[in-house]
Amino acid sequence: MALIGLIVLFPLVWMLSVSFMATGEAATFPPPLVPSHWTLEHYRDLFLNQGMGRYMWNSFALATLATLLALSFTVPAGYAFAKLKFAGRERLFQLLVGALVVPAQIGTLPLFLMLKGMGLVNTYAGALAPWLASIFGLFLVRQYALSIPDEMLEAARIDGASEGQIFRRVVLPTLQPIIVTLGLFVFLGSWNDFLWPLIILTDQSNYTLPVALAALSREHVQDVELMMAGAVITVAPVLILFLALQRYYIRGMLAGSVKG
Repeated sequence: MALIGLIVLFPLVWMLSVSFMATGEAATFPPPLVPSHWTLEHYRDLFLNQGMGRYMWNSFALATLATLLALSFTVPAGYAFAKLKFAGRERLFQLLVGALVVPAQIGTLPLFLMLKGMGLVNTYAGALAPWLASIFGLFLVRQYALSIPDEMLEAARIDGASEGQIFRRVVLPTLQPIIVTLGLFVFLGSWNDFLWPLIILTDQSNYTLPVALAALSREHVQDVELMMAGAVITVAPVLILFLALQRYYIRGMLAGSVKG
């Protein structure tokens, strides 16, 4: 396991090391593992000359909004499919689960044409559209919500609580691990998404980090150190976030698999 861990971590560590090397140093043979002279010139270039701060803010804003919107729609829907009775519930859920086998890329063109007709191309609203709700997130929340005892919900109803109060005061605290897990999935997915922002965002000032980094690589394809610095800026925030929330993530995944 230690050997596998070293193999997996080595590219990330080398990426970080190269980002502090002087221009051209990583192109020598054999490639050095550590910089001969540590420098921050590439990070300064990215933020002062390449506008990386703007792109980072775009990614952060879109990922945060995508997470909040996804949780706002998906969590109540998942709970409803698990615990509320309504006509066609099972059929509708089976239809949604069946749609999981359809690749998301197939819906890219119809969604783009729909948003174009609504005038949402090159807007943050258009970039957020695919993240409003996901079938996988709905399935994840439903499977976890099935573990909530019906007796606990019935006791709240007998005490006079409305369905909204039950959801806010009983269900949400119980769903905390899976909410954090789903939020982490959505934030990481939105932050790392390349294809949809590339399609929907035409103005360079609206680019997210992955799109901006790809555009930058076309101009500085030989500047390996600058590209590695850009990759560090793209990876570091989500890596730190994942490490900070990994205990909730693991708890949510294990609870969902065991209880669901």
